[in-house]
Amino acid sequence: MTVKEVHAAMAKQDGVITLAQARTAGMSNTAVERRVASGEWVRLHQGVFLRSDRERSHAVSLRAAVYSAGADAVAYGPSAAWWHRLLERPPHQHWITIPKQRRLSRSTQIRLRHRDVHPADVGTVRNLRTTSLPLTVLEAAVELRAGSAMMDRALQRRTNLRMLEAAHTRNSTRAGAARAGRLLLAAADGGASEAERRFQHLLRERGVTGWTEHFWSCGFEIDVAFVRERIAVEIDGWAWHRDADRFARDAERQNILVNAGWRVLRFTWHHVVFEPEVVIGAVIDALAPSW
Repeated sequence: MTVKEVHAAMAKQDGVITLAQARTAGMSNTAVERRVASGEWVRLHQGVFLRSDRERSHAVSLRAAVYSAGADAVAYGPSAAWWHRLLERPPHQHWITIPKQRRLSRSTQIRLRHRDVHPADVGTVRNLRTTSLPLTVLEAAVELRAGSAMMDRALQRRTNLRMLEAAHTRNSTRAGAARAGRLLLAAADGGASEAERRFQHLLRERGVTGWTEHFWSCGFEIDVAFVRERIAVEIDGWAWHRDADRFARDAERQNILVNAGWRVLRFTWHHVVFEPEVVIGAVIDALAPSW
């Protein structure tokens, strides 16, 4: 393989290459060290190099961290979620899994896990080994503040419940499995009824009165209505249960209620379960002029 071809390979990896990859391409250790000495390549980790004309981006940093952890290492959790483009921003640490029996020096930049990941749950995305999309969704969902919403988006566009359940079953002893199992149950059910119950509990807990559940207006049933104040609270379950027709009907319903003088507050299962103070605060703020 020519130097031009080596650089083409590096281009597919954000400018990063390992010593093993360079040697497989036909380069000697001496040739690699010569490029480091000349400044053409920069050593990022032991056996991991970057072309000096490439930016040290988040992608470079994660790729180098996984490569330096060994050929059997995989990105997992939030790092894998970002790599799978389920998240817009990378996590502050690199989440990396290596086999259970292998040891690696600890680093403050790396959150290291020792676990033997089932072969069915490992894949390669843009030349980087990561946990598969279904397992990534499950593991990141229990680590991220908005993890359930991320799972909901993934179910809408990238995966399905059957695949998540299969990955969950294969990895039932992992840390966070119980929490992921509860999320799967909520996702399967849709969560609307649970979210309504939780929301009503919040109202009672904070002493908010003057509301009626399942109030009818304009031919629609409002989940929770403050009739005197004309405030309608709508509680939505997981979005992946709602198809395009349902979204269109909900938008039409809300427009009709607004035109009839209702102020509509809308909360999802994710808001009610994980951001209850934000939810109740929004309700109290809406009621404030009348209190």
